Amino acid sequence: MSDSEARIESEAEFQKTQRQFAAHIRHPDINAAPTDLEDRRLKIYRDLFFNNIESFLASGFPVLKSIIAPDNWLEMVRDFVHRHHSHSPYFLQISEEFLSYLQKERKPKPSDPVFMLELAHYEWVELALDVSTLEIPSDVALTGDVLQEHPIVSPTAWRLSYQYPVHKIGPHYQPNADNVEPGSTVLIVYRNRDLKVGFIESNPVTVRLLEILETEQLSGRASILRLAKEINHPQPESLLAFGEDIIYKLMDNDVICGFRRV
Repeated sequence: MSDSEARIESEAEFQKTQRQFAAHIRHPDINAAPTDLEDRRLKIYRDLFFNNIESFLASGFPVLKSIIAPDNWLEMVRDFVHRHHSHSPYFLQISEEFLSYLQKERKPKPSDPVFMLELAHYEWVELALDVSTLEIPSDVALTGDVLQEHPIVSPTAWRLSYQYPVHKIGPHYQPNADNVEPGSTVLIVYRNRDLKVGFIESNPVTVRLLEILETEQLSGRASILRLAKEINHPQPESLLAFGEDIIYKLMDNDVICGFRRV
C-alpha cells in the first residue's frame, strides 16, 4: 500500500470513528460507542452535551419548562437530541430547531398542554427578536404629521395571532380549550431602539392598519380611510381620530418608528 493510499484509509477510519462518536453521544441507548474509547470519558462528553442543550432550551423556553413536569421536560429534551437533525451549526438557533421539532417531529402526548405549541412559538419569537439582525431604519424622520405623512412600521415589530393568551401563561394560569375563543389573542411583539423586547396586546383592526402602512406608500390619513372602507365603517372620517391615536401610541414603543413624506 502506498503512502497516499494509507493516508486515505486512515482518514476514512477517523471519519468513521467521528460518526460513531457523534451518534453515540446523541443516542447512547441505540448507538454503540467506538470500541477504543473508555466509557468513563465518554460519559463526560454525553453529560456535557446533553446538559448544554438542556440549559440553553431552559433559558429559551422558561415558561414552557416551568409548567411541564421535570421528568417530562427531560424526556422531551432527550427525544429532541435523539430525533432531530439540526440544519444549522449555530448554538443560538437551537431554539428554532427545537420549535421545528415540536411542530413537525414530536409525537403529542395526552399530558401535553393544549397550548404548548403556541406558547413555544411565542417564547421563540421573543428570543428571535432579541438576537435578530433586523434594525430600525435610520433614514426616517422621528417626528412628523401622522395624517399627512407616511408612518413607518418597524421591521422589529412582529404581529402575532394565537388561540390562547400565551403572554399570560405560567405556573398559576393555564387556559384550556373551553375558556378561550379561537384567535382571541392578538399581540405585537417588538424590539425598540433601546434593544428591549416587549409586547402589546392588540386587535385585528390595529393589525390590519399596520399591514396597510407596511405594504402601501400611503399617508396616515389615506391608510385609515382605506381601513374604514375595508371594514365598512359607516362614518369613515370619524375613524381618523381613532387611527391617529393608535399610531401615536405605537410610536411610544417604536412599533411606528418614524415618518417619510408621501
